[in-house]
Amino acid sequence: MDLILASASPRRRELLLEIAPTFSIVPSAFEERGELGAEDTALAFARGKAEEVLSRYPDSLVLGADTVVSLDNKVFGKPRTREEAYAMLRALSGKTHSVYTGVCLVKAGARRESVVETKVTFFELSDEFINGYIDGGSPFDKAGGYGIQDGGLVRQIDGSYTNVVGLPLETVQIFLGQLGGRS
Repeated sequence: MDLILASASPRRRELLLEIAPTFSIVPSAFEERGELGAEDTALAFARGKAEEVLSRYPDSLVLGADTVVSLDNKVFGKPRTREEAYAMLRALSGKTHSVYTGVCLVKAGARRESVVETKVTFFELSDEFINGYIDGGSPFDKAGGYGIQDGGLVRQIDGSYTNVVGLPLETVQIFLGQLGGRS
């Protein structure tokens, strides 16, 4: 059974290669709409992406994922403007927030899904640092406006590092074992 990653994210592709040497990439046409709270949003969007691709490739095993950042019950998705990126990074500065990734692995007649949480604590960020980071273009394709792999932001993480990058490999590997995918 062919494994399909329902994502165009280069970070998810790189991570999945660590545990699944062969798979296809088919970006999902699922439209991310609404907000149900951080955990529920991450899971609903991951499920929607996986099921949309499965509907087009019914003989495959499809992996969907969605990552959101949450601070004080506010969900931070991908910033669309410089102002949104600045506001997100300013809000996260010096604080601990949660990163939730919903994971959904589906095939005809079976589904495994979960939400993984990792706590991330930022350093205090100066306005100069935030503006320089935004000028580098990094915030615009990442939930919360940052990449864990980028230097100077994160003081501490509690939980799965790969979860914060966008794909909790520990959980994905378990699901692949359960549904007969390569792991």
